[in-house]
Formats: sequence, structure tokens, C-alpha cells
Amino acid sequence: MALRAVLVGCGAMSRAWLEAATQSSDVSVVGLADIDASRARARAAEFGLSGAIVAEDAPSLLKATSPDILFDVTVPAARHSVVSAALAAGCHVLTEKPMAESMADARDLVARARAAGRMYAVVQNRRYLTNVRRIARLIRSGAIGAVAEVHADFFRAPHFGGFREEMDHVLLLDMAIHGFDAMRAMTGLDAVGVTCREWEPKQSWYRQGASAAAWFDLSNGGVFTYRGSWCAQGLPTSWECAWRIVGEKGALLWDGDEGIRIERVTGPRDGLFDVVAASEAPALDASDRVGGHAGVIADFLAAIRTGKPPETRGDDNIKSLAMALGAIASAEAGAPCKLEIDPS
Repeated sequence: MALRAVLVGCGAMSRAWLEAATQSSDVSVVGLADIDASRARARAAEFGLSGAIVAEDAPSLLKATSPDILFDVTVPAARHSVVSAALAAGCHVLTEKPMAESMADARDLVARARAAGRMYAVVQNRRYLTNVRRIARLIRSGAIGAVAEVHADFFRAPHFGGFREEMDHVLLLDMAIHGFDAMRAMTGLDAVGVTCREWEPKQSWYRQGASAAAWFDLSNGGVFTYRGSWCAQGLPTSWECAWRIVGEKGALLWDGDEGIRIERVTGPRDGLFDVVAASEAPALDASDRVGGHAGVIADFLAAIRTGKPPETRGDDNIKSLAMALGAIASAEAGAPCKLEIDPS
């Protein structure tokens, strides 16, 4: 029997969620909510959800539908109240990122989910990209040796309108967290400290934090650098960043799209440089779930059925949130910041 799901927050991102959810035979969307009920009705009509109940807030929708699952696609400021209400109502919850606006709120939601015995996970859809999975498999194979440094660049200039152009720390909190989480997924490493600077370029149409650069200390003694801007017009990177991963025995370049280049040390030094040769990233196998939002939702539904925690569970994804909030704290203080990575 399909699990009954409701979705709260019917803005632009809800389309990707509903496209994925309505393709699955394991879930039935029975309700939609938005503070502007007309948007919820429009989404219901768009996806042929003629029987779905429409409400203006999460508590009303939960009371009217008694669902198994709540999909939270609200703005970050509403995250804690919506997820708390869903967990209290006995729902499993899959939420947009960031999972909370503070580490205290994130820990509270993790604790509430644990106490309720419910699955609670975050849509970190970049983990479910084919090349993120392939790179993770390569690194875990030891092909380029232990990771020594990781570098990611993100430069694009979207005119979103709406809440993003008014929010604080827009790049670090709304977008960079994708790169931070992808780094963790590919390398298996966590960050333990950060030094960061934010600034507002003259051409920026964002209120605050459109550009940033951060240096993270990693749990194995390596480093991760992130440079990015939401208002860099011309020569954009991929939405997934442009990456260089340097290992003890080789290096990898990924353009964020289909281009992966790998070179491995294959012989002793010939003059100034060690001998290197091109290599290939491994193919996926049956254990590699892909598909962006669809992959995340499929894993989440499988976790509910089997009881096995999903990859993007809250008590793990809090470590990606800690990177974003730690970078913000460092930028505000103008000083290095240790990261709070203990989920408890």
C-alpha cells in the first residue's frame, strides 16, 4: 500500500519534489499547503491531484489528512515549526535544506525525530548525481590515495527574486551547502574548522552575502576550499561547482557536468615530476542510487519500509549544516571558527 504524503510549501521548488513524488508508486500525495492557498491549488491542478486537500498551514493539513509523510518545502524561517508539527503528528519527514537556521534548532529536530521514532532526512539531491557517486567510488577505492586537498568553485548569476534576494548569507546558506555536502559525500571526510569571508560585489542585486570564500580544515588533516558568487555574470561554472581533488597518488578534475579527468602516479620521478597516466572513474553498480530528487525520495521511502536510516538522515546531514553555519560565524567574527559536528 502506498504511503500517504502531504507537501507544505508550494513555491518554485515544489515542482521538482512533486515531479519525483508523483512518479513513485510507493507514495500518494493527499494534501498540499501554502500560506497562499491559490498556489497549493495550482500545484494540485498541475499534477492532477484532484482529490488532494488544500490548506494554508501545516497543522491544518496534518489534522485534515493524517498522513504518513510530510514533505517540507517551506522557506528556512518556517523549517523548525513545520518539521516539529509533523513529527508531533507521527509523520516521517523529508525536508528541504538547510535543515534548520541554527545548530540548536537542528539538534532539537534530530532529538524530536529520535523521540518520535520517525525517519527524518534532508533533500541533499547532489549526492544522487551520477558523477558524485562515481567520484565517491573512485576515492574509496584508493586509486588516487588519501585525499590531501579539495577545491570547489561556484560562479553563477541567477535573478531569483523572492526570499533569496532578501535573506542573510544567501550564498553560504542557500547554495554553498550543496557543495559542502557533495564534498562530504565524495570524500567521506568531515570538516572540523573554517575561516571564511563574505562580501557584496558592486553589481550584486542580493541584500547580503552574495559572494564568499572559505577554507575548511578536514578531519584527516587535509583542506577544502570553496569560492563562490551568486552575481558573477559571464563564464558560469556548473550548478554543481567545478572541482579539483588532490590525493597522495593522483588528482581528479570534475567540471560539474560530464567532464571528469583523472591522472594517477604510475612511475618514479622523471626529472622534476613523477610519471602520471590518465585513468577512468569507475562505473556505477546496483548499489548506487541516482536520480536527484527522485533518488532521495526513493531512499527515504525505502528507509521507512525497512527501518534502515537513509543516507541524508538528519543526524548525519547536520554536519553539512555545521559547515555552512560555521562559515557564517567565521565571516561575521572575522576569525577562524571550530565546527560543532556532534549531532546530540
